[in-house]
Amino acid sequence: MDFFPLRRYTAVMSEGAEIMVKRVSKRYGRVLACDDVSLLAMPGEMTVLLGPNGAGKSTLIKSICALLRFEGVITIGGHDNRSIEAKRLLGYVPETPAVYPMLTVWEHLEFIAKAYSLRDWKDPARDLISRFDLDDKRDKLGRDLSKGMQQKVCVCCALLPRPGAVIMDEPLVGLDPHGIRELKIVTTELKRSGCALLVSTHIIDSVEDDWDVTCVMKGGRIVAACRRSEMPEGRTLEDVYFSTVESEEGL
Repeated sequence: MDFFPLRRYTAVMSEGAEIMVKRVSKRYGRVLACDDVSLLAMPGEMTVLLGPNGAGKSTLIKSICALLRFEGVITIGGHDNRSIEAKRLLGYVPETPAVYPMLTVWEHLEFIAKAYSLRDWKDPARDLISRFDLDDKRDKLGRDLSKGMQQKVCVCCALLPRPGAVIMDEPLVGLDPHGIRELKIVTTELKRSGCALLVSTHIIDSVEDDWDVTCVMKGGRIVAACRRSEMPEGRTLEDVYFSTVESEEGL
């Protein structure tokens, strides 16, 4: 990647933090959205969560991020996921961008810096804004940003504290080619620096180069899990997904 200009900001965190999910279940009334799910996303690895619509991926991710109540145990870096310690270690890029309508792009980063008590954050914040092509949007209000721009702001906010674990739910949706390129570079940097990555996506080829572990969900359960190093030569992530889903459907 030497042909990309060198930037001051690099996606480096102080210490990787594993994401552990143990026997997690979540109900919406009579619907069992997650059914006894367990997984482990290790530092320095990208764990990919695949599955058809309604498989329970987003419910699982929101449970990990302590946005939903659930049964079971979830820890981030050994801390209960609802604790302050866990929240300080975790960066989250939601499927649907969530920005404050009356804050500017810069004020979003300033808010994160204050919430996390960050020091010397302004240069990294400027570099993130530059990386994701938001320089001319710095003073624009959240409500005036396109969905793609809002997604970029969410990515910048998630990365500014340099978290030890990062969760991304369909992170490429709405991004332009520049944003997609930068996010792919950043995820590679995060992985190399020791961060634990958990990525849910329908765009399988977007993670084909960097994934280490894949979990396929269907009907609220993980129906298959595989490690890249144990894959037969020539077999792709797409092969794993479709063979698993079609097998589960009895095709």
